[in-house]
Amino acid sequence: MSGGTATAADLARTMALEAWRTGSRLCECSSCGQFQRLPSLVPGQSARCIRCDTVLRRARIDPLGRALALNLAALSLFAVACLMTLMTVSTAGMVRHASLFSGPIDMGRSGLWELTIVVMFTTVIAPVAKLSCMTYVLAGLRLPRPPRHVRRVYAWVEHLRPWSMVEVFLLGVLVAYTKLIDLVHIELGIALYAMGLLMLTMIAAEAVLDRQAVWEEMERRGVPHGDIDHAATALASSAEGALSCHTCGLVSLPHDHDDHCPRCGSHLHVRKPNAMGRAVALLIAAAILYVPANVYPVLQFIQLGSGQPSTILGGVVELLDGGMWPLALLVFFASVAVPMLKIMGLALLLLSVRFAWTSRLRDRTRLYFAVNAIGRWSMIDIFMETILVALVRFGSVVSIEPGMGAIAFCGVVILTMFAAEGFDPRLMWDAAGENDHMRVEPR
Repeated sequence: MSGGTATAADLARTMALEAWRTGSRLCECSSCGQFQRLPSLVPGQSARCIRCDTVLRRARIDPLGRALALNLAALSLFAVACLMTLMTVSTAGMVRHASLFSGPIDMGRSGLWELTIVVMFTTVIAPVAKLSCMTYVLAGLRLPRPPRHVRRVYAWVEHLRPWSMVEVFLLGVLVAYTKLIDLVHIELGIALYAMGLLMLTMIAAEAVLDRQAVWEEMERRGVPHGDIDHAATALASSAEGALSCHTCGLVSLPHDHDDHCPRCGSHLHVRKPNAMGRAVALLIAAAILYVPANVYPVLQFIQLGSGQPSTILGGVVELLDGGMWPLALLVFFASVAVPMLKIMGLALLLLSVRFAWTSRLRDRTRLYFAVNAIGRWSMIDIFMETILVALVRFGSVVSIEPGMGAIAFCGVVILTMFAAEGFDPRLMWDAAGENDHMRVEPR
């Protein structure tokens, strides 16, 4: 009997290994927590969760080679954008030039060093670091012996991705341009065209990349943190302790690897640690800052010695008075409606976990991803102000100074982004009893 049992176990293990070799993978949906087997995909195909319809993976043609080429091109364009001029304005015989660094530097000179840090990080540091890390990883995987630390470098890319805001910055530049066009003479610089091409190149680089293909290539090249027993994982279940890594998505048995992912080395958790507590605290802080962000002026327009402070809503009214209602709607939506709706949406999701709501789980999951995706676009107002402060400094003739409301508004955006990133949508499905092994009792 024992011999027959051993033979059956060996056969099951062999079948599991063969399924892995043909491209079949066990995965956990990051949206609802459903464990399922991901089939082998041909380029152009995608796989969705059988329960919540979230995209689990999209297969690409040559995902590593094309992504490497596009990331290298993006780095070259970024170098041009950093070295050249974004815009030049002139009035009354005076000329001002603005580069990527002018706005943040002038913000610091005005005493708002907090905005200097945020703008520099989101428009320069995070994009350059993301592109550099991605290029290093993809180029390293083409070497005969890839560096083992590429797994950690690639993990940084996932953390940097939401904070790279080149496209949001460009939209902020567009809004600033419409505000300045009737005030001063404007000439667009080479850096602005480079930023436009950079945005398109970065979007293309993300579109052709298959993130799981990168991890699988590392695994094939012997880079992982430890030994990966795909057969044992395939034969296990979530009830037996199988967990998916928050960083690379690998499903493994943590007790075999000292609670660390055998592929990327990240610490394994059943769910994001203290997701509810952190999200609630950050959301309360954002809601408190939302009031001064809309009450205090975000900038002050000074002409011939007299100042005229402007709030976010005041800026929307100015655009409407100038007949630019499409941009007025855009600024209102991004700077007023989105932060408020994001706070309300996250509050709804947190309440649904607290009171174990069982209805409309798929809709609430979609709401979470919508909230998580749109929050960064609220930085349009901050980037617009950065350009205005850098360009409109003509002494007593005309100048624009940043206001304290900008710090509060920036705080709202950053805190809501952290709250959304820290929340785990799988908790909604756990609380509703859809994941029996992770049932959460309301407290």
